[in-house]
Amino acid sequence: MTSGTAERPRITVREVLAKKQRGERLVMVSAYDALFARLSEEGGADLILVGDSMANAILGLDSTVPVTMDQMIHHGAAARRGTSRAMVVVDMPFMSYQVSTEDALRNAGRIMKETNAHAVKVEGGDADIAARIQAMTRAGIPVMGHLGFTPQSVNTLGGFRVQGRAPGDQERLIEEARRVENAGAYSLVLELVPSGVAKAVTAAVRIPTIGIGAGPDCDGQVLVLYDLLGLNDQFKPKFLQHYAELAADVRSAVGRFADDVRGGRYPDADHSF
Repeated sequence: MTSGTAERPRITVREVLAKKQRGERLVMVSAYDALFARLSEEGGADLILVGDSMANAILGLDSTVPVTMDQMIHHGAAARRGTSRAMVVVDMPFMSYQVSTEDALRNAGRIMKETNAHAVKVEGGDADIAARIQAMTRAGIPVMGHLGFTPQSVNTLGGFRVQGRAPGDQERLIEEARRVENAGAYSLVLELVPSGVAKAVTAAVRIPTIGIGAGPDCDGQVLVLYDLLGLNDQFKPKFLQHYAELAADVRSAVGRFADDVRGGRYPDADHSF
């Protein structure tokens, strides 16, 4: 790890809340394994989200709906082992918390015990979800909320669409954000929401908001590591900025390796025992 990383204290719920009070922006990166979690932490990420976005990013699925508890736990545990400072948050997958409070508690507890993560994330802001959040936080499980475009509801929402443009949507999202906050959530992702709506929601709650496709006025930002690295160069939504163009580097490196193998140049004497 980089110098001094191991000595820095783990980021906690209290520190996440304090950053909003101090006006410091939070940085969250979605990563799914020990190596990329470690590199993200060393690069400066405050939080590592082990998102069910792994469905699209690494599993080749069209939506997050098929992701299972076992998959989330497998990747959550791996990412947690790669960190020493960042707060690790694991998504609760589709239908692991929607049916009942008992299901939510059982599955959230399993995630916390089997991954050693620091929090879970759930989507939605209606009264039923608020009840789940309240039960989990009362049981000692920190919960991050998620409003706006909620990927687990993609089939109900009619695809990957910006949310919050219709009349009354801003008021509804503020109400949901306050409900999630009052239930005990310590932070809130806002996804695919108009900038003005996200700004209003951020001002309406005491907990920090973390945006993705929600403009510059959230208290923090999150991107999937594969996306910000430009590894999937076929994924180009408006909100995404590539901070590297690694797809071309990967193709080039594998191409050079293939050429050397086929040409008998690798392995050479320097790379043999």
